[in-house]
Amino acid sequence: MAVHESDICIIGGGITSAMLAERLSELRPGVRIVVVEAGKSIFDAQNRGQYRQRAIDYGEHPWHDDYIEDQQAAGIVSMTMAVGGLALHWGGACNRFSEEDLRLKSMYGLATDWPIEWRELEKYYGEAEKRLNVSGEPSPHPEDARSQPYPQGPIPLSYNLQTLKTWAEQSGVKFSPLPMARNLTPFGGRGSCCVYDTCGEVCPSGARYSPDFTFKQLVAPKKIVLHDRTLVRRLILDDTRSTIVSAQAVHQDRPNDAIEYRAKTFVVASGYCWSSHLLLLSASPRFPNGLANSSGLVGRYMNGHGFIQATANIDDQTFPGQNMTHSLISRQYFRCAADKPFVRHDTRVWESSAGRDPRLRAPDGKLLLGDELMADWRSRTTGSSVRLRAYVDVHPSADSRLTLDPLKKNRYGDPMPAIEHHFDEATQARQAANKAHVLDVFGTLAKASNGRIVNTSEGDYLDHPGGGCRMGSDPAVSVCDSFGRTHDHENLFVVGAPTTPTGGCTNGTLTFVALTLRSAHAIANA
Repeated sequence: MAVHESDICIIGGGITSAMLAERLSELRPGVRIVVVEAGKSIFDAQNRGQYRQRAIDYGEHPWHDDYIEDQQAAGIVSMTMAVGGLALHWGGACNRFSEEDLRLKSMYGLATDWPIEWRELEKYYGEAEKRLNVSGEPSPHPEDARSQPYPQGPIPLSYNLQTLKTWAEQSGVKFSPLPMARNLTPFGGRGSCCVYDTCGEVCPSGARYSPDFTFKQLVAPKKIVLHDRTLVRRLILDDTRSTIVSAQAVHQDRPNDAIEYRAKTFVVASGYCWSSHLLLLSASPRFPNGLANSSGLVGRYMNGHGFIQATANIDDQTFPGQNMTHSLISRQYFRCAADKPFVRHDTRVWESSAGRDPRLRAPDGKLLLGDELMADWRSRTTGSSVRLRAYVDVHPSADSRLTLDPLKKNRYGDPMPAIEHHFDEATQARQAANKAHVLDVFGTLAKASNGRIVNTSEGDYLDHPGGGCRMGSDPAVSVCDSFGRTHDHENLFVVGAPTTPTGGCTNGTLTFVALTLRSAHAIANA
């Protein structure tokens, strides 16, 4: 059996793992850190322009081998499993939550409070923004006051977004450029944005932050050891104490050869799905329901936010394709008066080409070629399509959970996770009113420039999911404390998305990173 010893063993190789490893190497120079990731390292930034071109030319998936065929979960948003995780191909949105997210119980009598003061978390938002080199513009709302400026100014608005900002603000709602982890000038070994408009797929210049850059920069000077293509299957307890003594793993190329990782401190940084999954898989006679699970809440209160979207047609003229991954955001509805019906959401505006692309057939089925095709296309390019979306604050019930599916197993015989989201009673009771409110906001926006809403839809999943290892000060109703230290095992931490009690009403990645950077200090001193 191969045995690897370290001071700190980090399980998982996504964005929170990268940020944690980097910060720990600064807090404790010389500390021995091993990062273990089930997926492969895709350290080929020099080829990403080619991958993007092949995706355009042939419709190929631009991220080769970024998943493991039999390591899949029912109900998961993405099957990506590689060094860098989901942030290999995220859009780069870096919105902050607000104080209301941390005080839902105190302010509204809903869900639960987070065991962190907003003032403290706000400091770590600033640190996260620096490390990701976020470009942004301060919010016009005084409740969003910042203790430090953005590292970069906002991404310049395209002509289209300038036009849409003027249109949208006629409603009285204030909009700002979306904060994004995208370099305007070279930074951190990455290039600057060339407006390739592919932020959700491939960033050929490296301008958008991606964890693989951080891992390469940590591996080269031997600040960490990275073991990829190695799946941790179990955490092992000490024979008499409640501390974790090792992690049992297997490499994809050597499935019959066990690997053991021994460390003083173990950190599960495997995202919202695989963190709970590992703890449940690690059941033992002393902990038959899984590790860190004396509360029975591992895998419960799985969260995220719902979303409602619409398309509006307006008379103002735009020219789709200038920078369709960038958008405007309003935080006006992040706050809700305590004496009013509860509704919280962000509001986003994008340029859109919906209904304005060329087509080969008319609505009646007639084939369009040559001048007829061009005439049809020109007739539909006047005015603008606008994409609208709101992430809505919804709260999980205890039955919103991840369980082990005995009927679906990987090649090693481990049951795979299955996730089912369920809302608490208060969320269910207000869903119709919340939807009506959001659609009314969309309708108000659309009224300017002779606008009209042409379609609406609701998401059938929760975006930016988290939970499963919720933090709290009471071990009876939580899995870990505010630093991610599990209540049951003093040397076992969980970081990032799994620790969030609720999912907010805007993109969650910046919050996951901020929480992880705060945890780094406790882990460094463990």
